[in-house]
Order: sequence, then structure tokens, then C-alpha cells
Amino acid sequence: MGSEKKSGRLLQVEHLAVTFQTREGEVTAVKDLGFSLERGQTFGIVGESGSGKSQSMLALMGLLAANGRASGRAVFDGQDLLAMPPRELNQVRGNRIAMIFQDPMTSLNPYLTVERQMTEVLELHKGLTHRAARQRSIALLESVRIPDAATRIRMYPHEFSGGMRQRIMIAMALLCEPDLVIADEPTTALDVTIQAQIVALLRELQRDFGTAIILITHDLGVVAGLCDQVMVLYGGRVMEQGSAESIFYRPTHPYTTGLLGAVPRLLNGPETLLAIPGAPPDMASLPAGCPFSERCPLVLPHCATVLPPLIPDAADRSVLRACHRPEREVAALSIAGAA
Repeated sequence: MGSEKKSGRLLQVEHLAVTFQTREGEVTAVKDLGFSLERGQTFGIVGESGSGKSQSMLALMGLLAANGRASGRAVFDGQDLLAMPPRELNQVRGNRIAMIFQDPMTSLNPYLTVERQMTEVLELHKGLTHRAARQRSIALLESVRIPDAATRIRMYPHEFSGGMRQRIMIAMALLCEPDLVIADEPTTALDVTIQAQIVALLRELQRDFGTAIILITHDLGVVAGLCDQVMVLYGGRVMEQGSAESIFYRPTHPYTTGLLGAVPRLLNGPETLLAIPGAPPDMASLPAGCPFSERCPLVLPHCATVLPPLIPDAADRSVLRACHRPEREVAALSIAGAA
């Protein structure tokens, strides 16, 4: 069912900022975020809850809450998503860019059958007849391994398990063969066995359809299984950015090192789990300097007052990092944590 897609750059995000007007004043959820995405590539955005992962992608889709505002540029195949009128953006959403949300039950309409929800998309965006739309919908449900798809397509969302509902959401995201799929914590509510199946499914579908994926997650295991490039966010800012290999094997930021140390693993029998001390920052009162300074084991006196710039690492220019500490000192922390 795969189709040929062009190669080259698909999305270029520059200086993206997301702010919200609240009773306490303006809150900046994301600041100065930038990255590029090639066609067919998987880009991971990693961080704790409240780090700005989801809000940055909702901004690209024009789905921020009424009190939210996005600025910067997000050039998708030559068009700036942030500058598009709503009518033009509606033609892109669901057609060329699709989104898979964390909880399928909040995205699927409980009052409509799966058939109605899938065929409606194809009839609206592709102009297919209901019969043709139904045939394509069944084929996609089969591709995400929904058994007896021709019969089950007539069922309602509540009649499926959580894992099956997530598969339906993936199938719906692929209905129009989009150039980009944004997957927001697609495995969080599932047990580990189903998580592994969903990751394998996304990998296979990307291979077959040539679709680019932006994966929003706090699960580094999912990132390791899927992503080419990774961005680590904390307090709405980029802490580190580079290839998945460099992030996992040569982290250059204390926060990345802390995230890797917090991944459960088995060492000599018992499970060893290292937690990052403290709590995520209050986005309404971030420090003037590095947002991670209050929890950082390598904090310097000026870290709380001077924001480190996001610059290429001295040893690996393909890696961007925002830290006042030299990379070798962070590497020493990583080695100590692994010991």
C-alpha cells in the first residue's frame, strides 16, 4: 500500500515560542525552539510532563487553547503553518499532517462507528465515494492488524481494547497518506507488551508509507526504537539536540544524563533506578538562567542567572547543547551514574 514520496526537507521550525495569558500574567510554555525534519525521518521530542513537548506541536497544528499564542516560523513544504489562515490550515490538518493523541477515547467519537469516522475523512479530504472510502478504511485497519476488519469496522470505539483503539487512531492518521504524522505519547496508556507492538507497527508503517514522524514522549525506550534525531526539552527550552545515537551513548547535558539514569534497567539482578531530585519548574516563575539549575548536580553559581546559549558541542558539532559546564564534566557525571 506504500506510495513514493519525495526526499528532502519537509519541515523547518525557527524560534518557535508559545505563550499563554493567565490570571497571573503571561506564561511562556515554549521559547526559541528550532529544528528541521527530513521527509521519511523520525524526530523525537523528549522531556518530563510540562516541558513544552505537546504545546509546541499543538502550536504547529493551530490547536492551542484560546488563551495561547504562537510566534516564530514553521515552514512545512514551503508554507509557514503559523501564518496560514484557518481555512488553509484546515486543508493541511488531517490531510498532509495528521496527529495521533495519547488517549484514543478522547479523540474517537463514542457515538459514531469506526466506519463513519474513517470514511468521513476520506470523503471530505479526498472526495472518495463512501464505498471506495470504506474499502480503503478496511485495508488500513488490516495494515495495523485489526483482525476481521471488514466486520469490526462497524463497531463503536468502546467495543475495542485500549491497544486496538490506538491502532485505529494510527490507521486514521494514515488515511490520507500524510507527509507528517505527529504522535503524542502514543504508547503511554498501554501495557509494555502492547507498547512494543505499537512501536514495531509505527516502524513498519513508516517504512511502507515513507511518512515522517514527530514522536512526543517521555519514554526513552520508545525513542531508542524509532527515532533518528532527538530534542530534549526542559522548562520549555532545548537542553540538547542531536542524533539518537549521540543522545543515548554520549549525552552532553546533565538533564539528559539524568533522564537516561532514570530508565529502569536490570543490573546484576535487582532493578536500579536513579531519580532526578526535585520537581519540574513552575513555568510562571522560571529562573533567569538555565531552567534546570535548581535540580542540576553540576550547577555553577551563575547558572541560575545566565541562560546558556544553545550551541554546537566542541567535540561533536552535530550536537547542540545549552550548558555552562564543559562536555567532559558531563561525561564524567554520566560515567559515575552508570557505575
